[in-house]
Amino acid sequence: MSILLVNDQVSFNDLKQLLELTDGNLASHLINLEENGYIKVHKGFIGRKTNTTYSISKAGQKAFAEHIEALEVMIKGVK
Repeated sequence: MSILLVNDQVSFNDLKQLLELTDGNLASHLINLEENGYIKVHKGFIGRKTNTTYSISKAGQKAFAEHIEALEVMIKGVK
């Protein structure tokens, strides 16, 4: 999610390379994030090749910020 937070959109292949995941592993994570409304999927073509890119949704931004905040609370030991 942090990759999508700092980029307008990222292609499947770039995510796969950055995260060092297999196609199937990355695809299953992306499907889960999309089904929960955290990311947006954009399908298109570059020439004759399909090109799928991903971007973070408003709900994804909010959920990620809440997750980071919860981690900070755990680290600091504050409630």
